[in-house]
Amino acid sequence: MDPYTPRTRPGGRKKTLGLSAKEYTKITGTIASVRRQNRLPGGDIDDEPASSHISREGHSRDQENESSFIAETSFVRAPLNSRVVSTGNVPKKKGKEKLEPLDRVPLEIQEAMILEDLLYVLMGIEGTYVTFHPDYSPEDDDPLQGIRFVVSPSLDSSLRDLVERVLPLGMYYTAVFAFVEHRSHLDYGLVNHALCAAIRDMLKDYQTLLSQLEHAFNTSPQFSLQKLWFYVHPTIHTLSLIYHLILELATADDPAADGSSSSSSSSDDEEEAARNEALGLGGAKLKAVLSEINKKDTDVTGSSGISVKGGEVLTIIYERMQNMSGDPTANMLYGTLLKAAGKPYVSMLRMWVTTGKLLDPHEELLVKESKFIDRGIIEMDYTDEYWERRYTLRDGSTSSSSKRHQAGVPPPRSVGGRLPGGACVPPLLESWKHKILLAGKYLNVIRECGMEVSRDKGTEDEDLSMDDEKFYRFIEDAYSHANKTLLELLLKDQQLIPRLRSLKRYFFLSQASFLTHLLDLSATELRKASKSASIVKLQSLLDLALNADAHGEDLLFREDVKVTMSETGLYDFLLKVVNVSGVIGGEEGGDGEAKQAQEEQKKEEKKAMLAIDALTLDYTVKFPLSLVISRKTILRYQLLFRFLLHLKHVEQSLSSMWIEQKTSAWRSPMPNHPEFATWRLRVCLLRSRMLAFVQQILAFSTFEVLEPNWRALEAKLEKVTTVDQLLRDHVDFLDTCLKECMLTSEKLLKAYSKLIVTCSTFGLYNSSLTKSASHAAAGGSAAEDTGMAKRSDVLSKFETNFNHWLIHLDCVQFYASSENVSLLPLVVRLNSVKATV
Repeated sequence: MDPYTPRTRPGGRKKTLGLSAKEYTKITGTIASVRRQNRLPGGDIDDEPASSHISREGHSRDQENESSFIAETSFVRAPLNSRVVSTGNVPKKKGKEKLEPLDRVPLEIQEAMILEDLLYVLMGIEGTYVTFHPDYSPEDDDPLQGIRFVVSPSLDSSLRDLVERVLPLGMYYTAVFAFVEHRSHLDYGLVNHALCAAIRDMLKDYQTLLSQLEHAFNTSPQFSLQKLWFYVHPTIHTLSLIYHLILELATADDPAADGSSSSSSSSDDEEEAARNEALGLGGAKLKAVLSEINKKDTDVTGSSGISVKGGEVLTIIYERMQNMSGDPTANMLYGTLLKAAGKPYVSMLRMWVTTGKLLDPHEELLVKESKFIDRGIIEMDYTDEYWERRYTLRDGSTSSSSKRHQAGVPPPRSVGGRLPGGACVPPLLESWKHKILLAGKYLNVIRECGMEVSRDKGTEDEDLSMDDEKFYRFIEDAYSHANKTLLELLLKDQQLIPRLRSLKRYFFLSQASFLTHLLDLSATELRKASKSASIVKLQSLLDLALNADAHGEDLLFREDVKVTMSETGLYDFLLKVVNVSGVIGGEEGGDGEAKQAQEEQKKEEKKAMLAIDALTLDYTVKFPLSLVISRKTILRYQLLFRFLLHLKHVEQSLSSMWIEQKTSAWRSPMPNHPEFATWRLRVCLLRSRMLAFVQQILAFSTFEVLEPNWRALEAKLEKVTTVDQLLRDHVDFLDTCLKECMLTSEKLLKAYSKLIVTCSTFGLYNSSLTKSASHAAAGGSAAEDTGMAKRSDVLSKFETNFNHWLIHLDCVQFYASSENVSLLPLVVRLNSVKATV
């Protein structure tokens, strides 16, 4: 804002003004005399030091000790010093009623008096004939609204219009000055500080203009009210734009959000709960601490909510600039303020995307850090919390399409609907926020691995702003560099792809020989209850099986495979997962408690789970591979492994039954016992159909689901360009395998689990059936007639159950035609099993 100086304006008032030289000299002498009397009540400026700033309403020099400046000769000639009024020496308006009405004073004298007052008012100081509004109260009024001024009603109407045009400038100045002083508080953050600094620079230009106007008023008889208006009217528009901006910033602090913020704070999110537990706070003590913090926050923000800072400030400025884009002055002013206020924001972003360090002491940035999540958690129990929850966006958004709720996201403002503080992402960065987040996260992983991350010295000193295209090229380059570095670290240094191949071989039974060897070695141990089986013994048998069959890359990673026991059955767990309504958001009250009691009773009544049904594998990886092979992905691998292991075990049981049924007890002709021959034939037929069913499911899952999807994943891994894409492709591969193996559909899972349990139970009767066949072949007909009825009855139950749950095929046909086309090959395979019914 370049002020106009009276000396630079060409031309001026004619010296005669249509009067004679004598009349003109008399009038100008009278105006000068009035100016001296109003400015210096005690005498001429050369004889009166500007030491005490005594009130213009006649305060005595006894109040000199209450002045805001100490008497000093260096201030004698300072033009603005005579206007500064001590805060403890506010004029009491005594004697204002005794002021002589302006309508009794000549027009030229009125103009001189009102010019003197206006120069006070433009600095926010009350004048003689231009005073504070009658309703103004320094104690009750909000200083951010500005001080309103009114002019004496006795002023001539020809001057009143110009004076009332100038008066808003005093209100704007007082409001802006109060805003700068208030928002310079430390707790308002760096963006507010930068904004206040930029506004303060503009106020310096305004004060320079006032000093020039005062100089013209003191030295030039030609200075008039019209000239004052000519010089200040561009400034009125500029200050009005700043005034309306600070009003919006001041009113954006949402006092109505007190209730919502208190209610949201009452339900602690996971981050707060972990922090409170670590601090040992709870109950009344925690509430007392929080109430004390809220009380301190209220003094700063004016409410218990989040103050307007960081991204919210930049958003408000940008929105005003967009809404007033048709006004060149507004566009330039708000653009300047946006660039100045955004400098600390841009600086924090540059530090984040180039080094992975988040230096945000006032929580202004769009990225949030959960400091209680560190690498120590990963070393104890490697999870993907470090990746997903340590650094997140404050607005709760994720790069995935699912809009899942994230804890810790503040509620939006009731006015405007924007998120408060740093959770409000500046519109210019909205489309870049995920790349900004990921760039810093990638670099954090690299730093945690002990590798140095240095800033790019080529662009370190370059001045960038959010309205500059170079800034977004800089973000893109930083994201690409961080992504490329981490991708090379995972794929090359950490050998991610060989790790995934070993997972596939162990968990998807691609190396089935080790599993067959393991089942043979641990057959006795796996027949025990899961709680009685020795994990140490099973682990030693697994190591023995792996050492016997491992080769190539398997030798590198076989020590990472561990035996563990699951606490729940596979199908019970899967049904709980797919039946979400029964796990999350259950009914409240008596019905919910009754259902819970029934479920607990059913659990107690269930037989103890066998070790073969609880057996699963675990896989140990270290950071940073734990980001890709996380606990969630390992769980998916385990579900698929248990599914295939159960099929393999049932197939092995039915195959053993087939071997035993080749003995003479099953093959010898029995002409004297037609019922026994028929029973033998029924057993062989049922065993054959069950074996065919299990083999078809196992072949379909292995060769038509897992292998094709694995080849598709390998093709993607060869072309992967971003770490986020790598993580997404890996999880998508596992989810696709679970879906195509029918483990995510409740109806398919129910029918399949009943069928496979029937087959498994039938396999357990192998020795009993063989014993009955041998006894019948060697025994007499009389004894055999009584036992045959029981054996036939038991066999009929197996046949009935198996035939009944073959509705699984109908379910598969329905889903293959409506939802999952990949199940069509399974329909063809199972039709051969159903044809033998």
